[in-house]
Amino acid sequence: MTSPPLRLALADDQILVRAGLRALLQDQGLVVAIEADDGQSLLDQLQPGSVDVVLSDIRMPGLDGIEALRALRARGDEVPVLLLTTFDDADLLLRAREAGAQGFLLKDAAPEDLREAIARVAAGETLLQPVSTDPVRARYRYRDEAPPTDTFGEREVAILRLLAGGYSNKEIARTLFLAEGTVKNYVSNILDKLGTRDRTRAVLKAITLRVI
Repeated sequence: MTSPPLRLALADDQILVRAGLRALLQDQGLVVAIEADDGQSLLDQLQPGSVDVVLSDIRMPGLDGIEALRALRARGDEVPVLLLTTFDDADLLLRAREAGAQGFLLKDAAPEDLREAIARVAAGETLLQPVSTDPVRARYRYRDEAPPTDTFGEREVAILRLLAGGYSNKEIARTLFLAEGTVKNYVSNILDKLGTRDRTRAVLKAITLRVI
């Protein structure tokens, strides 16, 4: 039996961008059930269970994507949210994660990457993606550029890349054929070497320092 297509809410203040995204998503068998040109319009239309994933621009006039996400979570709606950005603000990723976003993607991502990202967050995964491209790194530097306290082994770099993809410890363990406790120890060592207190900041600093 074929699963029903995923239903999406799409929010972007630029009409042409929104139309292009809608056409792209529909071509991939997805249903755009709600369209909004700002965060408030998105909130007004969303009802619990009405969509499987919210795909929203971050920068919109009035209520932006992150503020809309905070309001959504405050009223108890846990629908997965995938935020789109051009990545020109060094605080966006941290703000998005802290607000409760499941995913974070560059607007110039390939169509197949967008489709995969939607499917992953709909399935309950998280996605942190953009990672280590030079244009991103050039515009998005982590404020702490102190060097690591030690070098990184091949396994640690592999784990950092998976962290940058939004993988949980359990998913990393499964991917690398390690015990989950071993992965937890690796992550702890990575945080110590980078002098960061959480996974998101570790990834951002690793990108800035070209560890990944």
